[in-house]
Amino acid sequence: MPSNVYTHGHHESVLRSHRWRTAENSAAYLLPVLRPHMTLLDVGAGPGTITADLAGRVGHVTALEATAEALDVTRDGAGHADNVHFVVGDVHALPFPDGTFCVVHAHQVLQHVADPVQALREMRRVCKPDGYVAVRDSDYSAFTWFPLLPELGDWLALYQRMARANGGEPDAGRRLLSWARQAGFAEVAATSSTWCFADEADRAWWGGMWADRVRSSAMAAQALASGVTAEELERLADGWRRWAADGDGWLSILHGEVLARPATRA
Repeated sequence: MPSNVYTHGHHESVLRSHRWRTAENSAAYLLPVLRPHMTLLDVGAGPGTITADLAGRVGHVTALEATAEALDVTRDGAGHADNVHFVVGDVHALPFPDGTFCVVHAHQVLQHVADPVQALREMRRVCKPDGYVAVRDSDYSAFTWFPLLPELGDWLALYQRMARANGGEPDAGRRLLSWARQAGFAEVAATSSTWCFADEADRAWWGGMWADRVRSSAMAAQALASGVTAEELERLADGWRRWAADGDGWLSILHGEVLARPATRA
């Protein structure tokens, strides 16, 4: 069975970022097809903010995480919704019968898994033939920002190196359509969307969050273990702080999205 290593980890600075996510800012491409009677599997539910939003739009949500510890974080964020069930499982071998769910959703998951095509095959298997599989992943090489601080370029190269060392693919967004086709989906709608951080408050939040993550998260521990110095990580953190303080600072993050049907409609 393929193994997964989550590059970001669950440090407070990571959860600070993930708790900002909502169905509106992170799953808008999926919302038009949701109906109150639907059952939905949320793969890699994280801190549960998207999960709770989706639970308000469908009949029942099953939130899945890879470990009991990660699922506790999900439960803390989405446990107030009375139509959410919590399950530990591996996306490469989902613990559900064929055709269980109307919708199978995964946000920022496939970039971290060892075999994204197998993960999509499993998501397709547990989805009803007339249902939807919805995945969204960022594409790190397509991140763009101003001013062009060298520290941010070095941060990007370091993150990509760490993610690939863990068996992930940080440029997953551009590959989702290809992966879905390899997984056997014949009907796939591929789109993209962005997050943009440009005003003072957004820059302070995003830049401050990454300044903390680059020094204190699981990625930082991995970088130190690989030979990167603490001084280098502090230099990268300072780059994020400088970007956040610059009135001209602007950053856009591209995401690939696919909304796929398990069976082709007549």
